[in-house]
Amino acid sequence: MIKSITVTNHLNESIKLELGFPERSGFLIQEISGLGPVKADINVSELSSVDGSIYNSARLPSRNIVFKLVLLESPTIEDTRQKSYKYFPIKKRVRLLIETTNRTAEIFGYVESNEPIIFSRQETTQISIVCPNPYFYSKGKQITTFTGFEKVFSFPFSNESLSDKLLIIGNILKNQIQTVLYEGDSEIGFNIEIHAIGTAKNVMIYNTNTLENMKIDTDKLIALTGEPIIMGDSIFISTIKGDKSIQLLREGVYYNIINCLDRDATWMFLRKGDNVFAFDAEEGGANLYFRIINQVIYQGI
Repeated sequence: MIKSITVTNHLNESIKLELGFPERSGFLIQEISGLGPVKADINVSELSSVDGSIYNSARLPSRNIVFKLVLLESPTIEDTRQKSYKYFPIKKRVRLLIETTNRTAEIFGYVESNEPIIFSRQETTQISIVCPNPYFYSKGKQITTFTGFEKVFSFPFSNESLSDKLLIIGNILKNQIQTVLYEGDSEIGFNIEIHAIGTAKNVMIYNTNTLENMKIDTDKLIALTGEPIIMGDSIFISTIKGDKSIQLLREGVYYNIINCLDRDATWMFLRKGDNVFAFDAEEGGANLYFRIINQVIYQGI
């Protein structure tokens, strides 16, 4: 069940539309369309000598979310109508955060229209939002740490002993293989963060299920920056579609090192279920802290 929808406009101003308490916002949600899975475009080719057709490809078009709202007195109906212009500004980007019983997801879109019916006994408005990216994204991010420090400290705390050290602030993890459990509806790219506490050569990341791999060629890195991976370096890899990148952070300066990726590398992504990843290096693998960060995407609410 949908509990609420929080709308944030381009000025970062927010209003929460609660389905159970419409008087708090002044908007009574009468109907919302476009929250389910988007209808796919299936491309096929017709053959003259064969029944049916041949599948070529499929894609999802943009999503269109339409609100039908009843305007309540808050403090007057005119104030509520003008409030809708503020939080649903035409042509501007808005963020919708949708809270349901099972999940909290967000989506970004642009306000196409805001059409109030003013001369009516019950004043209403219909608002259309076009979302170029049709997927809903989880609000939080999932972090899987292979090597590094896992935070386990939280308040309130108590050691419960004057002699034994019972309070654990963090754990040091040293795993070269780790499983990323992904429960989204569709495949998604992810971010990789690598931090070096020493020198390393030819870092390799691979999916043990699909045998897909990525390798950062140290020789190319030396040709680009003058040095291999050294202490203090951080490498950020994004395999997210439309935002693929590899950056090196060294002494406060970012370098684009996407050309240091091995030519046989594959841009990996997460599939539903268990995704087993491993990382290593030809030299200095123990000098690397490694983690994967991802969101979860949903086809519909």
